[in-house]
Amino acid sequence: MEAVLVYMTVGSMDEARKIASALVEERLAACANILPQMESVYQWKGKIENDAEVVVIAKTKASLAEKLNARVLELHSYEVPCVVTMPITGGNSEFLAWIGEETL
Repeated sequence: MEAVLVYMTVGSMDEARKIASALVEERLAACANILPQMESVYQWKGKIENDAEVVVIAKTKASLAEKLNARVLELHSYEVPCVVTMPITGGNSEFLAWIGEETL
């Protein structure tokens, strides 16, 4: 089983909790961490923006990454949300096995 992290940003703690809870309840993620109070500077439609955002990091199987991404896009309020998948190349084997056990 190959595990991955899915990094995403959202506009509020309420939205982060809603998305994280849905992913875990639906067993698309074994766990989701919510990191509040991040500041993002980015270019959007020709203008420099500066906004407070919340980071959500979900832990899941690589085989569920596309399904998880699709679910986040259904729940997310942004027009073009940041949702990126990163491989886990090593770590605590018992933790990585737990990810496999807690997901579909």
